[in-house]
Amino acid sequence: MRTPLLPLALTLLATSAVAKDRATFRYTPPADEERPVVVEGTVGPQGSDFALRLRFDKLPFGQECGIRCANTTLLLDTDASTQSGLKLSGKAPENGADLAIIVQGTRDLSGTKSDSFLRVKVRRLTTEARTVDDGELLTELDNRRDPERIHIEGNTVYLLIDASSDLPSGRKVRIVYHPPGSKAIQATLPGMLSGSASSGKVKIFRRGSWGTAKQGGQRVGVENK
Repeated sequence: MRTPLLPLALTLLATSAVAKDRATFRYTPPADEERPVVVEGTVGPQGSDFALRLRFDKLPFGQECGIRCANTTLLLDTDASTQSGLKLSGKAPENGADLAIIVQGTRDLSGTKSDSFLRVKVRRLTTEARTVDDGELLTELDNRRDPERIHIEGNTVYLLIDASSDLPSGRKVRIVYHPPGSKAIQATLPGMLSGSASSGKVKIFRRGSWGTAKQGGQRVGVENK
């Protein structure tokens, strides 16, 4: 039996020479994974925001996933240094993370009938934090009331996360995605001090490209490839 050249569980796509303004990672979940999980993510700085495109293997919220919808955490080490941010025991790859982005498919049961939606919590992690839950809640978004920050197309979620709060800054940012039961995936992207975030226009990933967008996510441009 031939040994595969790459592990089937994890592949990491490095940032190409043409696309230095962002980083992309990929993950192949096991066949028995019940919850929707991110199988491809792309992250880059845009102005005072981080823009993310997260493609799930199935719809992250709604009737299809029922009570087992998306519950995904991505960690950003905004200065690529373990001196600040989350402090776990040992040499965990999550150490140094300054920002946690938690994406959850959920339901609103307050009305006469349940309403499914996608919720995004953003937590600030300091050296006092020993878990993600120890972080200060900076904001809580959902796709119904925050269309300028969350856009959904099928299994793909587009996010603009405000990074203008008191976060450590550097020329590089490290992103950590740790799928349940698998090894952590890490990638490095330009930081807020790199110059890649200097454009005054809001940009967001739309249909596979860096599309220049007005507030609300209307695409008016595409990436040069």
